[in-house]
Amino acid sequence: MRRIPSGRVATYGQIAQLAGLGSHARLVGYALAALPEGSDVPWHRVVNAQGRVSPRGTPGWDRLQRALLEGEGIRFGGDARIDLSKQGWALGRQSSSK
Repeated sequence: MRRIPSGRVATYGQIAQLAGLGSHARLVGYALAALPEGSDVPWHRVVNAQGRVSPRGTPGWDRLQRALLEGEGIRFGGDARIDLSKQGWALGRQSSSK
């Protein structure tokens, strides 16, 4: 996840594939939820397959994630989705043309 550049997002499924977890995207979610407070892992750059911020068990974390992404130039559509074809990260694509 540290390789996802600012201004880009990846999906839970994409990270699972890269980590050798196959189609176990939920495992990525569990791992992110277990990060210690203050971790420098860019957890906020991981979204669901629809390009949306996934709801959290802890109130306010979804709003924090959206604010962090918007701070990096990520744009949300009226349906609260990120256009993954424009702002999604592909391995090897390091630019952040916003």
